[in-house]
Amino acid sequence: MATDMELAELSDGMASNVETNAPRGIRELEAVYDIPVTVSAVLGKSTMQVSQLLKLGRGAVVELDRKLGEAIDIYVNNRLVARGEVVMVDDSRLGVTMTEIVKTDRAG
Repeated sequence: MATDMELAELSDGMASNVETNAPRGIRELEAVYDIPVTVSAVLGKSTMQVSQLLKLGRGAVVELDRKLGEAIDIYVNNRLVARGEVVMVDDSRLGVTMTEIVKTDRAG
């Protein structure tokens, strides 16, 4: 699990990559900095039959598989990369703060 300090160090390192004295490997990564990715925060999931889905109307509540206060999953391009918490950005917008980086086995 990554700490806030590790995340801050990662962010700081990425910001300083623009410098010409950055290591060669870091400079080579600059080519991918402008590639857009899709970031999704999943609050939870639910499974139901089509007949149940068709009965849903305005105001219906769909129960999710997560408990209040439990970490949500953060995906980048449909790959789980982190877990986090929902935060209020301003009066009308929500955001997500990462609390844990998920390490995956890329050997498969």
